[in-house]
Amino acid sequence: MVEGGTPSERIAAELRRRIACGELAPGARVPSTRRITREWGVAMATATRVLTRLREEGLVRAVPGVGTVVVGPGGASSTSRAAGRQSEGAEGAEGVEGEAGRGAAGSGAGVGVRRARGGGERDLTRARIVAAAVRVADAEGLAALSMRRVATELGAATMSLYRHVPRKDDLLRLMMDEAFREQPLPDRLPGGWREGLEEVARLQWSIYRRHPWLASTMSFTRPVLAPDAAVHTERSLAALAGLGLSVEEAAQASVALAAFVCGLAVHFEREAQAEQDSGMSADEWMDRLEGEDHDQLLADPERFPMFDELTRGPEVDLGLDALFEFGMARMLDGIGVVIERRAGAANG
Repeated sequence: MVEGGTPSERIAAELRRRIACGELAPGARVPSTRRITREWGVAMATATRVLTRLREEGLVRAVPGVGTVVVGPGGASSTSRAAGRQSEGAEGAEGVEGEAGRGAAGSGAGVGVRRARGGGERDLTRARIVAAAVRVADAEGLAALSMRRVATELGAATMSLYRHVPRKDDLLRLMMDEAFREQPLPDRLPGGWREGLEEVARLQWSIYRRHPWLASTMSFTRPVLAPDAAVHTERSLAALAGLGLSVEEAAQASVALAAFVCGLAVHFEREAQAEQDSGMSADEWMDRLEGEDHDQLLADPERFPMFDELTRGPEVDLGLDALFEFGMARMLDGIGVVIERRAGAANG
């Protein structure tokens, strides 16, 4: 890693080095934004800036259906051909298992996650299977996850996984619980009810950011039995206990707050996939949109007076973190109003 500069500059310099020395050959996929966030421990916005910088320098380009790849000596056309051959070769070697199988095959061994980390079938355990599945989903997205892809990661036969995890649904449940187990809640929540609920919500946001695929697996109408995830609800209910709320009100407040965090966090995965497919960050996409004719449809001050005022005023932060902070605070404000009303009724 090159010393000095911002995190995005240091990561970009490291990837330039890998390209220059041939470690990342023409046509090879460069690390995705998901992998950059995980490997270097940076935010998604930083990872996006890294790939944007390399694209602006002409070192990489986005290839639809493949991802961001190294530009070859012959430019874009040679890179597309090389990426296509790489994808076809991987698919021929691993076979096809629906859309997820094709997505995994195109990733290659050295791009998403490393294959066959040792042990093979002799040391196969449920814990190893779950850990490998989480690595695959973190690096390549949930669409790339299949039992065959996990088996390839472990250097084992696909059917051997089913002795430990009967179904893919079971695997997803175990992955969900593992993700929550990695970042446990403190033994005691801080302060009063508001601080306690905020602590739970912030930890959930952090977990979803670390595992962008996770939010799309959660269900609040058909919850699965995941004890480490259920601890969050338990702690939220405990924070609201003794405040005059009915059991139903406390449960609804706890679940509604968790559903808000999860619903917003779904966009982590969507944005990562959109950036990889389009080769543009969210800011770049918005910049391009503003210059296109169809955007003028929303610039009619008579039909959209508020939108016109919004676009002419100071820049508004509508990023995911800003929306999370605003939405969480307003939800806690609302819960506080209900608590005050119950206290007033009890004292009246």
